[in-house]
Amino acid sequence: MTPRDTYTVEIAGLKRHLPLFQIKPGLRIAILNILGDTELVQACARELAQRIKDLQFDLLLTAEAKSIPLAHALSVEVQKPYVVLRKTYKPYMGAALIAETLSITTGQPQRLILDEKDHELVKGKKVLVVDDVISTGSTLQGMRMIMEKAGAEVVGEAAIMTEGERAKWEGVVALGHLPLFTD
Repeated sequence: MTPRDTYTVEIAGLKRHLPLFQIKPGLRIAILNILGDTELVQACARELAQRIKDLQFDLLLTAEAKSIPLAHALSVEVQKPYVVLRKTYKPYMGAALIAETLSITTGQPQRLILDEKDHELVKGKKVLVVDDVISTGSTLQGMRMIMEKAGAEVVGEAAIMTEGERAKWEGVVALGHLPLFTD
C-alpha cells in the first residue's frame, strides 16, 4: 500500500496529520475523523466552549455521526443538552421531521431526521448547531430547515474546522480552516 498524502493541522493545541482523499477528479479534501480521538474531542470541546461562552442558547444540535462525540463533550462543558439528527428513519422515531441535503463526502442525497421525542425538546428553543467540519453548508441548511419546521431558532453555528471558501464561513465559530486541494 502506498503512503497517503496528508495535511498537517494544529487544532486546540494538538497536531494531527489529516489524510487527503479524492472526492471527484481534480479535487481532494483533508479528512478530519474525530471518532475515537478522545484527546482531540475533549480539547476541541474545551476550546469551543470558551469561544461560545457569550452566546445565548438552550441546547446543541448536531447531525449523525462523526460530530456526535464533539456534541456530547461540548454538552458536558457548557452544561446544556444536545440533540442528534439521524440519517435513517426507525419506526420508534414516530412523527419525525425530515429534511434532505447533499453530502460532499458521498455526493449523494442524505436525510436528516428529528425524532418525535426531540421535537418538544427543541420547540421554542434557541439552538447552537455543532459540526466537526463545515464544508458546503448543505448539512447546515438541512439542520436549519428542520429547526424551522420544529419551531426552534438557530442562533449560531460552531465547528472544529471550516473548509473551502473561507469568507463563506465568517459567522461560524471554528477552531481552524481547511483548504481544498486541487490537482
